[in-house]
Amino acid sequence: MKNFCVTKGVYPTMITPYKKDGSIDEDAVRALVRFYFEAGCDGIFAVCQSSEIFYLSLAERVRLAELVVKEARALAARDKSRAPLMIVASGHVSDDPAAQSEELNAIAATGVDALILISNRMDIANAGDEAWIAETKALIATLPADLPLGVYECPKPYKRLLSERMIKWCAESGRFYFVKDTCCDAALIEKRLAWCRGTQLEIFNANAQTLLETLRAGAAGYCGVMANFHPELYVKLYHGLDFSSQEAALLQSYLCLAATTESLTYPCCAKDYLARFRGLTMECAARSNDVKSYTPYQRGCVAQLALLDAKMMESIGGKCHE
Repeated sequence: MKNFCVTKGVYPTMITPYKKDGSIDEDAVRALVRFYFEAGCDGIFAVCQSSEIFYLSLAERVRLAELVVKEARALAARDKSRAPLMIVASGHVSDDPAAQSEELNAIAATGVDALILISNRMDIANAGDEAWIAETKALIATLPADLPLGVYECPKPYKRLLSERMIKWCAESGRFYFVKDTCCDAALIEKRLAWCRGTQLEIFNANAQTLLETLRAGAAGYCGVMANFHPELYVKLYHGLDFSSQEAALLQSYLCLAATTESLTYPCCAKDYLARFRGLTMECAARSNDVKSYTPYQRGCVAQLALLDAKMMESIGGKCHE
């Protein structure tokens, strides 16, 4: 891992498309990877909460990772003008450490660039920092020694935020390169960045509302839900604008308000947006949420978001609609 370096930038938290019979729609998965790539994303966080990992069998989680890795590699082979998508993935949902090891090793075997551990799966009893570190140390000892690791503060089944002690241990271990931060607190993220300074550990903010402030402080990028809707806008913010500019502040303000869309029966709302406004063939159905809860009112809100997205893209010289 001596030469490994996390690609900074925009990482969508990938959703899982399904067919009408409820099985994973593999063609839609491939199309979604192409969508992220063509939008300019830098990587994909596959097999995560947006992917509905707690509602997928292990075989489905592994297959999802395989599909994403294979399509991303194919895209990289066809287009050498840009860096390949960096694929990171999680997928351990069990309480039992042995079962978690089995799950993580199965995901690791798919060829992902980095394996992401869910922070609330270690020390499930929440006994304290030292218990978490001990269990994490035991778990990673069962994983491939040359595979880069990361940590995701997944909100389900409860949000286990990383303490200063935990973050510093991850950085000092030399195994961890990626943190998907869900604290939604710009001041705390700035402290976390200071704790990681001079190490290989990078902090990615999952929260759109605090994104620009944390990018100014040195965050490695955005890894969140809203990159399923308008990834181009996040790519523009990260790669195309001076973080101190008025244009960046204006785009940040739009992204802040647009991110409230996540509350509209996600991930159904994201699938509807992609199908109606981005040209992807995809059912709205989900396993983690009842599509019947996705009301005409919510569909109307998503349509208004799409209209504003198009105008915002025009204002920054891009294109957001098929």
